[in-house]
Amino acid sequence: MSDIAIAQQAQMRPIIDLAGEKFGIPAEHLDPYGHYKAKLSLEYVNNLTDREDGKLILVTAISPTPAGEGKTTTTVGLGDAINRLGNSAIMCLREPSLGPCFGVKGGAAGGGYSQVVPMEDINLHFTGDFHAIGVAHNLLSALIDNHINHGNALDIDSRRIQWKRVVDMNDRALRKITVGMGGPANGYLREDGYDIVVASEIMAILCLATSRVDLKERLGRIVIGYKSDRVTPVYASDLNAQGAMAALLKEAIKPNLVQTLENNIAIIHGGPFANIAHGCNTVTATKTALKLADYVVTEAGFGADLGAEKFLDIKCRMSGLKPSAVVLVATVRALKFHGGVAKEELNQENIDALQKGFTNLERHLDNIQRHYGLPCVICINHFTFDTDAEIALLKDKCEALGAKCVVSKHWAQGGAGAEELAQEVLAVVDNREPGFTYVYDEELPLWDKIETIATKLYGAIGITASPKVKAEINTLQQNHGKFPVCMAKTQMSFSTNPNERGAPSGHTVEISEVRLANGAGFIVAIAGDMMTMPGLPKVPAAERIDITDEGVITGLF
Repeated sequence: MSDIAIAQQAQMRPIIDLAGEKFGIPAEHLDPYGHYKAKLSLEYVNNLTDREDGKLILVTAISPTPAGEGKTTTTVGLGDAINRLGNSAIMCLREPSLGPCFGVKGGAAGGGYSQVVPMEDINLHFTGDFHAIGVAHNLLSALIDNHINHGNALDIDSRRIQWKRVVDMNDRALRKITVGMGGPANGYLREDGYDIVVASEIMAILCLATSRVDLKERLGRIVIGYKSDRVTPVYASDLNAQGAMAALLKEAIKPNLVQTLENNIAIIHGGPFANIAHGCNTVTATKTALKLADYVVTEAGFGADLGAEKFLDIKCRMSGLKPSAVVLVATVRALKFHGGVAKEELNQENIDALQKGFTNLERHLDNIQRHYGLPCVICINHFTFDTDAEIALLKDKCEALGAKCVVSKHWAQGGAGAEELAQEVLAVVDNREPGFTYVYDEELPLWDKIETIATKLYGAIGITASPKVKAEINTLQQNHGKFPVCMAKTQMSFSTNPNERGAPSGHTVEISEVRLANGAGFIVAIAGDMMTMPGLPKVPAAERIDITDEGVITGLF
């Protein structure tokens, strides 16, 4: 049965009743979006500050492959299992982007019997957060061009405008565009472009903001470009844009409550990609969950070299969050892909390829344990094609590294299939105080921060950049040297070449571009040929998606 068919058979409960029963949340603090989705008021969130925090568990994965790893599925299954064992757990997830839903990846609400529902709503428009972020972003774009058109009192250099437009769709034709065509009535002719909404700085700001006041202050700090002297920045606050932008985000800043197939609460809020953005759900969602539940299970996007690195070095650094343990998700199929097997042959037993591909898991494990000082439980997300010999090999290799390894069947069995995983994770979490080390110190120069990530986590021998990019990094160092770094890199490999599988080493990482995200509070370093506006594949998932005469969505995943 497909994921969507399983989700459509779910016995959902009214979210207001469920939230009240599980965590005592009063109905007046829930704004329902239909029967099964609701936003939680910030007033209620702010009144939780005196409660003790639960314990935070981070779910990450090996480097992604076309075979899939199941990070969100594992997050949901693990959370359901912890609840099944008589504990209180909430899952914190990111909101899916329409781009991947209609492109390659499909839905992002879990899979099999470890899903969050209503699946179709979550994967499509949900509560409108992405729409609000996109409109707020494009309002600022419109205000920039309007200011220039009406005399340009701020002396904005139209050649040095840093603020693109956004749309929540994979549309390669919009990467580079020309605006202002059609004569003086339509403004000034200039080059522009689009990013996808998940790469918007406003998405990052929403995910890192701790209050409405903080949100508005961060929005005002956005650098939209530079004056004609080439060095003086122009801020969104110079255009008086932050108030209107914050007004558009009035509802989007509130966390979204939904449920799993097993009627456990999940908070889904914010959705930056981890390959081109910082890859974590909102700080507000995570901190709220920690005040409500004994355990919070959250995910970070893509592999541990991207999502987990940014979760720890950016989100945790800014918010003070401290995870107690990490779950590293892998599949036999994905490891065989890293060992050189073609996608079409992954269902066949291949011990040699599995041994070769294990190097990818091994490096991620080493990074988590050695560079961050965090305990790690390895979850082998089970597929029916996995053979006993392959599972035995993985367990032996993990045991040789001193790592706990559990085969989990949550996709097929829901929380019941992840109980052994939950027991292992809780045994680690309950016997350890939260805490970890960052991979770099904030006092390091920006160049050294980038190089530290590349050499320690990616296995590179160093980084390189053009004289122009080096000069830009030196300029940013003067006023923003303490900012953390958000690496934009292919998720498919430790290197910048997506075709290099396993655990490549000895490579050099080229930094092709740097961007200041002043409102978010980090520097984006683009490594290699990385696009912040994806394109659709030859056969996009959109071609399979349909709706019946009765209004039932099909083909979503």
